[in-house]
Amino acid sequence: MKIIMLGAPGAGKGTQAKMLAEKYGIPHISTGDIFRANIKNGTELGKKAKAYMDQGMLVPDELTVDLVIDRVQKDDCVKGYILDGFPRTIPQAEALTKALSGRGEKIDAAVDVEVPDEAIVTRMSGRRACVKCGATYHIVYNPTKTEGICDACGDALILREDDKPETVQKRLTVYNEQTQPLIDYYKTLGVLVEVDGTKNLNDVFADICAILG
Repeated sequence: MKIIMLGAPGAGKGTQAKMLAEKYGIPHISTGDIFRANIKNGTELGKKAKAYMDQGMLVPDELTVDLVIDRVQKDDCVKGYILDGFPRTIPQAEALTKALSGRGEKIDAAVDVEVPDEAIVTRMSGRRACVKCGATYHIVYNPTKTEGICDACGDALILREDDKPETVQKRLTVYNEQTQPLIDYYKTLGVLVEVDGTKNLNDVFADICAILG
């Protein structure tokens, strides 16, 4: 089963992707992991990607698709895979469709974990992190025993820059402009699966599995 995960930052699609990968026995693939592995191993594609990244430039769509296609041809992808964080734009999606089609393959499902923007802002701005030991908490869903103090090491917790409401809102704006059109794209292809991401994560997982079978 070849699955793409869609959903705004903070919607919980990464968590669902990991759970689905475990259930179906297929790899959970993120473009970040692909880039890091290719750069670390000094592959030809990795060298090309690094040249762009070293200059602070985005890796071009064509090269990113080449890296993804190279990854999904590995032995562990025989039964399928879950792509998380790719594609992000329509050109990337079209390039992926074309590349897969050339191999006689296609995406089976694009899972959209739907969470309203205001709920994501609330969810992410409630996160707290411990700089010292790396533990993470949430003031509502996973509070510490003592407010503002890490349960694990006793150090003070912080609200990370990435989790501040204004930062989250900026990221959501970019997502809605760039990635929202993907929902329509995969709907047109007849593979879009929409689930309510505001539910408990186990309920969201159950809903996805019920649709995928």
